[in-house]
Amino acid sequence: MHRVVALVHPPQSTFELACAAEVFGTERRGIPPRYTFGVCAEHPGPVTTRAGYDMLVTEGLDAFDRADTVVVPGWLPTEEPPSPAVVQALRRAHERGARVVSICSGAFVLAHAGLLEGRRATIHWALADEFAGRFPGVLVDPDVLYIDHGDVATSAGAAAGIDLCLHLLRTDQGAGYAAHVARHMVMPPHREGGQLQYSAPPRPAHVDGSLAPVLEWIAGRLGEPLTVEDLAAYVGVSARTLARRFAEQLGASPGQWLLSRRIAAARELLECSDLPLDAVARRVGLSSATNLRRRFLGALGTTPGAYRRAFRAEPTASGR
Repeated sequence: MHRVVALVHPPQSTFELACAAEVFGTERRGIPPRYTFGVCAEHPGPVTTRAGYDMLVTEGLDAFDRADTVVVPGWLPTEEPPSPAVVQALRRAHERGARVVSICSGAFVLAHAGLLEGRRATIHWALADEFAGRFPGVLVDPDVLYIDHGDVATSAGAAAGIDLCLHLLRTDQGAGYAAHVARHMVMPPHREGGQLQYSAPPRPAHVDGSLAPVLEWIAGRLGEPLTVEDLAAYVGVSARTLARRFAEQLGASPGQWLLSRRIAAARELLECSDLPLDAVARRVGLSSATNLRRRFLGALGTTPGAYRRAFRAEPTASGR
């Protein structure tokens, strides 16, 4: 039996913990159990949760010494570093050969322990900038649902913990076993696309008077075939000067910024309308459904059709 131990920390997020418990700790009829699941805390006893109740945890950090997989299911507040005892226990487990896994903000703990230095890692998209700023030696990838290095694995926010745990199940026990568990959970064994499709569309950054007029002008003309020269002519500067202002204030070229606005507008139409993909593409200046699919896949890691099925407020009659 593969022993999985989760580290709980007040105030513990019950959902992140449940992601691991549901995959590794639930016995299911017709599926032979291959894991044991338990929890531990730095200070055994009552542990407060974000759900308004306390958990009674009886095991301490020495539970790591008997674990095959250690899970850190979130860590709040993120500004609070783990204690030296937690860091040492994680390092000791990793050095012994245990797999160390984080769900959502649990990546902060793995980074404090030095287990992510020089490696790719992911985290909830809303925490990515904070995480990257605090751990510049970690290669943060906010686009994906999870990253598995074999000995260390990280997941994006909340429900992506289920994706990671099912992936680990598939790695340990094979695709058939993981598919049986996913079926019992009424979950897809593998979700399409990455994390960016779930993040909020980027908001316009704070800009000064030299760019504000052209950004407003762009917003009203997304369906037109705009070029950088068109934008520069509107504000009466050279294309090079405009590109420099975009880079300084928005961190992107005019073309990149225009594409991001078109993708954001397409997302809104896919969520709120029944327009065919060709019509959506034309309205946002991407010319055709084929080009929309290509740009959408490049930006969000999923297709417009899959995005609409996931985020449409009411199912469309056509199913497009």
